[in-house]
Amino acid sequence: MQAEGISFSLADKLLIAHRLDEFGIDYIEGGYAVSNPKEMEFFQQIAAKGLRHARIAAFGNTRRADLKVQDDPSLSAILQCKAPAATLVGKTWDLHVTEVLRCSLDENVVLCAESVAYLKKKGLEVIFDAEHFFDGYKRNPEYSLKVITAAAEAGADIIALCETNGGCLPQEVYEITAAIHKALPGIKLGIHCHNDSECAVASSLAAVSAGARQVQGTINGIGERTGNANLCSIIANLELKAGYKTVGRDKLAHLTELSRFVFEVANLPPVTNLPFVGSSAFAHKAGLHVNALRKNKETYEHIDPSAVGNERRFLISELSGQSNVLAKLERHKLAADKTLAKKILTMVQDLENEGYQFEAAEGSFDLLVKKAMGTYRPGFELEKYHVNVERNGDGRLVTEATVKLTVDGKTEHVVSEGDGPVNALDGALRKSLEGFYPNLRDMHLIDYKVRVVNAREGTAARVRVIIESSDKDGMFGTVGVSENVIDASWKALVDSVEYKLLKDADTKKS
Repeated sequence: MQAEGISFSLADKLLIAHRLDEFGIDYIEGGYAVSNPKEMEFFQQIAAKGLRHARIAAFGNTRRADLKVQDDPSLSAILQCKAPAATLVGKTWDLHVTEVLRCSLDENVVLCAESVAYLKKKGLEVIFDAEHFFDGYKRNPEYSLKVITAAAEAGADIIALCETNGGCLPQEVYEITAAIHKALPGIKLGIHCHNDSECAVASSLAAVSAGARQVQGTINGIGERTGNANLCSIIANLELKAGYKTVGRDKLAHLTELSRFVFEVANLPPVTNLPFVGSSAFAHKAGLHVNALRKNKETYEHIDPSAVGNERRFLISELSGQSNVLAKLERHKLAADKTLAKKILTMVQDLENEGYQFEAAEGSFDLLVKKAMGTYRPGFELEKYHVNVERNGDGRLVTEATVKLTVDGKTEHVVSEGDGPVNALDGALRKSLEGFYPNLRDMHLIDYKVRVVNAREGTAARVRVIIESSDKDGMFGTVGVSENVIDASWKALVDSVEYKLLKDADTKKS
């Protein structure tokens, strides 16, 4: 929640918490209880509903230097949460003690120990977050070790070493974690990394190799500044590469689904190139790669995509070779037809030269295959369309689209209003066809992107429109290109309808 642009509602937090619980996450840090009423209400509601596996942890600080533990508002809020665990942040870098807390180094050791002991006496599991530990250890190792030793002796169940500024390299994290693991035998260590040097995942894995057994992070790495350690990458690497048990292989197969769920609730577009869970993680574009993959999947994939709930994708573009097209044709059972593949590749290269792009428009590519095979049968014939935009007397914009088309010899001529030209066209097209094809009611336009292809041409430049649609079976993209943005949008809309009809017809046959 500390990431820029993130503001979860109470309902959002509850949804995410229950999904994390289902996935098998061990601890869920519910929030900073003393900060606002919404945080406290989360703890109350999650306690009432209950979780099957995860333990909820309330976040807070060690006591203020000028207060006793029983009078400290942060510690009191943690107890009020009724959470079974507490994540207690304590200063371990002498710079922060003298410059931020403005108390003596010895006094900080006492207040850390007293805060841990107080919560332990109240029956809580205590995770002591040793804030700025790695920076503190590099500057004054004796003092940093003294603080966490006091916290451990006071009863802390886990000492989490925090790489708060995100500036350490993985080798430093490994060496310091190993030193602490040796200095505090029998104490369970955790690791908490930020990603300011793009090392949060690597540093977390290094800490585990050095003896840490709890890893703190967030799904997709969302967090303050440049983010926290990405648990999606960490869990997959630990489970599949390093031989550790995390959530188990069955749960791991839902990792991609969890990643996309969190992006959706956070109202963020998914990051396509995230390792393991991104839509591009197993997307192959270079012809040489695809040729090798068709012979042996291990040649260009470090794991089976299904292990993390993702899928292999072969991309079609002007960089593709025949292997890419043949790979795409495998699901049409036409992979052996190299003549057809060459024909399709030529069509793709010609169209991409005009501005088309099929990487995010697999629906349009499948229609292209049908056209190359000579089996494409349009679901309707367009006679004309017309779009009108006008501003009425009260200043309101009114957009109206008219579509006239023919289906099986019957003419449909309909008008639809919309929020804009594309919305109005989409409405008119659907009105015209839903009587003939009722399944179109299941399809929804969910995203619309416009890109200028040759910007130097100014207002005469071509534009590429990518439309993403969904139905009960999933999502698919279609593309249209024209010097006119309305015409480009129309082409992409028509492809989305034609692809939906094609897909439903193929489902009926099977």
